[in-house]
Amino acid sequence: MMVAGIGSRKGVTASDVRAAIETALEAHGLAMTALSALATSEIKRDEEAIFLAGRDLALPVIVVADEALHVVSADIISRSEVSQAHAGTPSVSEASALAAAGKGAKLLGPRTVLGAVTCAIALGGGTE
Repeated sequence: MMVAGIGSRKGVTASDVRAAIETALEAHGLAMTALSALATSEIKRDEEAIFLAGRDLALPVIVVADEALHVVSADIISRSEVSQAHAGTPSVSEASALAAAGKGAKLLGPRTVLGAVTCAIALGGGTE
């Protein structure tokens, strides 16, 4: 399972989210068809643009519980004090991707930042 984790500031558009996903995938030489799902944190549950992007891309959006974000936070690459203060994890996009991709998941690299949206790609390690 390959998951794109999404973090954002409030008020982004679905186009902003899609552009960040495309940029992150391009950085890893991947096509959109490689993705199994999008993921974000509980704090982003009301960010409509993330869910609209998922619908536009025909991908499910997994909302990751705060506890699951904390479990994988030691495995993230990027560190944001703002994210830590607001979401309880140093990177919403990286932690969401890792948690949603399942046990043994690995980030393909640090999150991609495009304007007000961050995107990280994680590859699942197998079955949970």
